[in-house]
Amino acid sequence: MHSGRALLIGAAAVAALTSCSDVAGSSAPPTWQPSPSFGAAGDGPGAQVSPIIPVPSRPGGPGPGVPAGRGGTPSQGAHVHIDPNVVAKHLTSPVGLAMLPDGTALVGERTTGRIVRVQPRPGRPVPTVRVLHGLDSSGDGGLLDLALSPTYVEDGLIYAYVTTRTDNRVVDFTLTGPVTPVFTDIPKGRTGNTGRILFGQDGNLYIGTGDAGRPTLAARANSLAGKVLRVDPIGDPVPGNPGRSALWTSGHRVVDGLCLVPQTPWLVDVEAGTARIPDEVNVLGRGNYYGWPVPRAGATPPIARLPEADTSPGGCALQGGRLWVTSLNGEALLSAALEPGARTPGAGSFSSVLEHRYGRLRTVVAAPDGALWLTTSNRDGHNQRVPADERVIRYLPAGGGGHSTL
Repeated sequence: MHSGRALLIGAAAVAALTSCSDVAGSSAPPTWQPSPSFGAAGDGPGAQVSPIIPVPSRPGGPGPGVPAGRGGTPSQGAHVHIDPNVVAKHLTSPVGLAMLPDGTALVGERTTGRIVRVQPRPGRPVPTVRVLHGLDSSGDGGLLDLALSPTYVEDGLIYAYVTTRTDNRVVDFTLTGPVTPVFTDIPKGRTGNTGRILFGQDGNLYIGTGDAGRPTLAARANSLAGKVLRVDPIGDPVPGNPGRSALWTSGHRVVDGLCLVPQTPWLVDVEAGTARIPDEVNVLGRGNYYGWPVPRAGATPPIARLPEADTSPGGCALQGGRLWVTSLNGEALLSAALEPGARTPGAGSFSSVLEHRYGRLRTVVAAPDGALWLTTSNRDGHNQRVPADERVIRYLPAGGGGHSTL
């Protein structure tokens, strides 16, 4: 089920994906450089977040002060504010996001396969550095996530979780080289193609897969759907995996986010539930079953569930001793304190920030400087949008989170 490099050279699907990938734009180093004033007022912890476009009053509708995430356009002559948190605008379905060593970020567009480089200041150029072709964006598929090689400084390798016309798979590439399949044949469906990838503290690659719209596959040991997989950087199962296969955990509906608890082996996932199963946060352990589609004896319970008003998680990150989870339907960034446990951590009550400021929030990634980078998802047919959508947001939490005062 996995695909090493030597076994895949010359395969037709590989040739199609590799030959039609190209480089668009310059990959020159970014112009941004950190400076002593980087955390100055207006861009540091506790900074006030202004809507990117003020919403004027209009007959029969809400007046000034309506959050930007609810849509609207400025009236003639209205003053347009520059939001210091919005570092990129006018993107198309940004989902994958990976932080580069220089403090910039690579952001991948799910439906176009385009990868852009974003700097941590607003108003800077957002060049296209790579385009992946041969992708299928139906059923929530496409370019779904990005991760850097643990040895990125030496090899420049970028990993991506993508949907092709035949499967979901992980590939790797540099900004100028060919695209190489790493792990293939993850089931593809009409729905349930969402996936996430993350390198663990052990240097191995964790791959979260959806159930491909067929819930029973999540419980089957012979299917790669509805699982978290653990492979080495070239796609081989890691010794110590259950049954010497790639499977690490099972019983997942769709893995919306994967994140690491710093300096520990704990891997956390967030996933959307159903009408009968609330959204949940899980700590992943070797061989555990997480209850989808049918809970059974021995199933591992979640460490937390999202508030009923803040459903549909889009991603997770660990920063400042807190777990951060985006809520698409709640249009908020949630956070809860991590609590030490004898075997696994627990999580406290969730509070929210950025409520209705940017609309539906999807990906969240922790940066080394303490910031959180997020993407929006307002043009997916579930929300009103503003002309600047879709956006990338760089947010510095005030004191590690808490209820929003915005």
